[in-house]
Amino acid sequence: MESASVAAEHQHGPPEAHQSSRFDRQTLGILLFIVSEVMLIGAFFASYFFLRVVANEGPWPPDQFELPVAVAGVNTAILLSSSVTVHWALESVRRGQRRGLLLGMGATWLLGFTFLFIQINEYVHIGFSARDGSFGTIFYGLTGLHGAHVFVGLLLLSFANIRIWRGHFGPKAKDHLGVEVPGIYWHFVDGMWVIVFTTIYIL
Repeated sequence: MESASVAAEHQHGPPEAHQSSRFDRQTLGILLFIVSEVMLIGAFFASYFFLRVVANEGPWPPDQFELPVAVAGVNTAILLSSSVTVHWALESVRRGQRRGLLLGMGATWLLGFTFLFIQINEYVHIGFSARDGSFGTIFYGLTGLHGAHVFVGLLLLSFANIRIWRGHFGPKAKDHLGVEVPGIYWHFVDGMWVIVFTTIYIL
């Protein structure tokens, strides 16, 4: 009884939550970050639909802009494939399959890098800039914002791949958060691109 009172005297702040009421801090952090990013992206889409629907500035995109829809479609397939590979990596680490983890995360990084390289190449050859009217501004704003997210995702995947090669991850849930957290973020990046691609290139 005396030891319990001594422990209570030395405790600062609220008592630690029971395991059943805990939510992993890393996972919660990435989910809250994604929520904040959704609000940011939502502001860009609000501008897009205002200019296209409310302002009604004519045909969208304007006649002088020609978008490489086929190239963007191929890039979309590449990015969606990376969702499959990152899921494969996570399932592999849960089963203790190191080879699948290595191949899945490595393939995800390569596919993401390929997507970003093609997007930059598209910028070089597309024939207009962000200063060319409201469409140019919105196009580069939305696709550039997504490209920035891909770059951040590649950084997270790079750290995860380095740790995989060092043997840091295991099948227990607490032992593979370094794979799961980048995976959650990468799925968000992929979903974000599907919306951007559909809105900018298709509609």
